[in-house]
Amino acid sequence: MIIRTVSRRRAPAGTARGSLSGRRRTLEYGLAALLIFSPLPAASVNDWSILIVELAAVLLAAAYLFMEPKPHVNVHMTPALKRMRIAVAGFFGLVAFQLLPLPAGLVRFLSPGTHGFHRLYDPDFARMKFMTLSVAPSQTLREGLELLAYFIVGFLVIHTVTHGRQIRAVIMVLIGLGVFESMYGLYELTTSRPRILFYAKAFSPDSVTGTFVNKNHLSGYLEMILPLAVGLVIARTSVLSFGAKGLREKFLLWTSGGVVTNLLVMSSIVVMALGIINSHSRSGLFVLVFSFFLIFGLSILTFSRTGFRQMWIKTFVRVTFVVILIMSLYVGIGSTIQRFAVDDLLHENRPLFWANVTGMMGDFPVFGTGLGTFVSAYPAYEKRGGPDALLTHAHNDYLEYASELGLVGSLFLFGGIFYLAGRAFLTWRERRNPEAKGLALGGIVSLAGMGLHAMTDFNLHIPANMLLFTIVLSLTFVSAFYRKA
Repeated sequence: MIIRTVSRRRAPAGTARGSLSGRRRTLEYGLAALLIFSPLPAASVNDWSILIVELAAVLLAAAYLFMEPKPHVNVHMTPALKRMRIAVAGFFGLVAFQLLPLPAGLVRFLSPGTHGFHRLYDPDFARMKFMTLSVAPSQTLREGLELLAYFIVGFLVIHTVTHGRQIRAVIMVLIGLGVFESMYGLYELTTSRPRILFYAKAFSPDSVTGTFVNKNHLSGYLEMILPLAVGLVIARTSVLSFGAKGLREKFLLWTSGGVVTNLLVMSSIVVMALGIINSHSRSGLFVLVFSFFLIFGLSILTFSRTGFRQMWIKTFVRVTFVVILIMSLYVGIGSTIQRFAVDDLLHENRPLFWANVTGMMGDFPVFGTGLGTFVSAYPAYEKRGGPDALLTHAHNDYLEYASELGLVGSLFLFGGIFYLAGRAFLTWRERRNPEAKGLALGGIVSLAGMGLHAMTDFNLHIPANMLLFTIVLSLTFVSAFYRKA
């Protein structure tokens, strides 16, 4: 009787554990599917693909809400996450305020630039008693929902990716995507009629673009994945050689721990670097070199007390960098370097664009023109005129978001991102766990590289890249606190 009673009591518990495991798997597979989908339809720049990303985020959030009990979050992350609530609430509160119909007199007081913009360009201005701080509310609503979807995905990564196996699995999925994009783009260079999956390739036929339309955006995508792969190799090398005595024992541990996996990841780094080089992206090449120098410097800084592991890591980074440099010279890096010429830079008129955006920021200093309204507001500040003046993005993510959000929104958006990244870096610097050190190192370099690239392009306005950036930011934060007691 006792045995039967115990058996009956254990059955529901096992069922609950199985149900919880199934929901976790659903979230993991759903996140992987979203990552795989996002770059394929031209980096999800079309409305229908953005809608799929948003619906996927809602479905994943629903799966998380019905999961009981919820995955355990490291208690050391809790203080930082509580402070992040202020930034998140402030940002989305500001976006909602931009959409709120306000009396015309109040808008004139809060944002004279917005009132003047409506007066100049709204044919119904004389009859308007209420207006929004956003010069194009429909665009603000659309962009706000898109950013909300990214936030949901980031929230789920932080609250559900709690084990080393999950962190490594996400990184491996991303490495697979990076290798595919590079190899597919390289393959299309060999064809007489290059394509982007099912469509003819209309732009940059002599450059690697993968499934992206713009070569700079593919470069930005690969720039975020490549450091994660380097960090994974460093983490595996550090863990496998930790505590071993003698060169023979360390070698046996390293090879028995998955030499094939290590070699595949190392090969993927070379393939992605080759994709960046052949994209002929100036910023991509610069960030690639910057990332390796940063990895090398930080790895020496953090592994300086670990003897043998330091030697392994230094050797790995050096050899990889030399291989990439040789490949660059072989495939003809000169054509990319020529694009750094002053005449070519001035021909693109980016300094003029940025000056125009700065002028726009001066007219909308506090609340901005409205999230997602750059394409509507900028033409009023373009000084050249003509068909070439139809600029849809500022080619500088910082300036574009600042012009749309104003001082208030920019503080919440950039403050939240930099706070999360900064906490991850400070925690990483104090860690002694070799696996956490390696995994977080890759994420930190990835974020730094994209932060640099964002100064000269609009990668963070491309859905696939913004989704990837959100996941890398969240994953880096989780990795920094991984196994922190």
